[in-house]
Amino acid sequence: SGLLGVSGFSNNMRELQESDNPRAAEAIDLFCYRAACEFAAHTTALQGLDGIVFTAGIGENSALVRAKICRQLAWMGVEIDEDANNRNGLVISTAESKITVHVKATNEELVIARATRRLAS
Repeated sequence: SGLLGVSGFSNNMRELQESDNPRAAEAIDLFCYRAACEFAAHTTALQGLDGIVFTAGIGENSALVRAKICRQLAWMGVEIDEDANNRNGLVISTAESKITVHVKATNEELVIARATRRLAS
């Protein structure tokens, strides 16, 4: 049911985006739909949302995924600036967006190393 299961050939978002295989497009669409559903569910649980932060491998590097997810959240007032999104800007929402959308760089390996160190101490 993940990217590999749906696409039938890869779990790598970059490979899927570069593919012209219709199943790759379906896998990306399903991934984005599920992410948007999670945003909506958590927004309900939190009774509102101040901002969205895209981070880590896909969130930092895939303007396509960010755009697809944000389009599905337009009903919440999310509006992204396509140029800023395509440039990987730090803030990719428009001034009119009701929710600010950020792209935040992370060092996943460092985060994992610090967590491992805390657990080992």
